[in-house]
Amino acid sequence: MNIHGHLIHGSIIDKETRCRHYHGTTDRIAIKFFCCGNWFPCHACHAESGCGGHEVWPKGRFSEKAVLCGACGHELTVAEYLDGASACPSCAAAFNQGCKLHRHLYFE
Repeated sequence: MNIHGHLIHGSIIDKETRCRHYHGTTDRIAIKFFCCGNWFPCHACHAESGCGGHEVWPKGRFSEKAVLCGACGHELTVAEYLDGASACPSCAAAFNQGCKLHRHLYFE
């Protein structure tokens, strides 16, 4: 699905990047996976895609944009996302605070 000018892969259910795995009111980010360069709303959608070469973003590349706000389309760097207050710095839409519990699935 094309959302904010990005092709988001996975089982998307709405225009804020929610998917069938994570679809709460604050589940509104997509992550560009380091291994394949494709955007997905979650690790489960990525696993279902069959990428087969899962790699996380290395610390040395945390300055690159890899997180998309599903509310406004603002792209955050990995560092901005990890250091942020679980909200978009552009539109202030809240992000699911629990997503950071899965950071090891996406980031070194």
